[in-house]
Amino acid sequence: MDTDLVLRAQQGDRSAFAQIVDEVLDRFLAIAHRILRDGGLAEDATQAALLGMWRDLPGLRQPERFGAWSTRLLVNACYSEARRARRWLPNLSLDSAPEPRAPDELEPVLDRDELERAFRDLPVEQRAAIVLHHYVGMPVESVAQALDIPAGTVRSRIHRGMNTVRGTMRAERLACDTLLRQEATR
Repeated sequence: MDTDLVLRAQQGDRSAFAQIVDEVLDRFLAIAHRILRDGGLAEDATQAALLGMWRDLPGLRQPERFGAWSTRLLVNACYSEARRARRWLPNLSLDSAPEPRAPDELEPVLDRDELERAFRDLPVEQRAAIVLHHYVGMPVESVAQALDIPAGTVRSRIHRGMNTVRGTMRAERLACDTLLRQEATR
């Protein structure tokens, strides 16, 4: 982020702040959606982060650290939205029915759904660390700075989260295989 732009926004320049919002909005929405797994919650978290940014920007002491600071605002807003939601509801769309697919075409969709369910079961803190590191591509040290936690904690959250996802997916596949074998013996 251009430091001069941040300095102008800190001094109350609304057009500079609007430029900042234009630059971060799509990225914020994408990150929030990946952390929260829900479009509506992601929009609410993004809006809360942008409002917090406007409110707290004059107090930012190091404008060159705007990126980490604003990401921390977003992640904290995601944490708040996740606590507010408390439970995850299925994200269903009742648009037109999809055309039937060949079995080979279903495999990637089933894998993606399985991964989505496993990822959704993670605590939001683990999802945030994984999203910032693997999706956004931030190094562990930058994730630690953005989340205001030690780098070791980030590594631990990523490691535990990925192990949990793998374990959940293995357990789900084992359960499905067991059900298929039971059905085949009937």
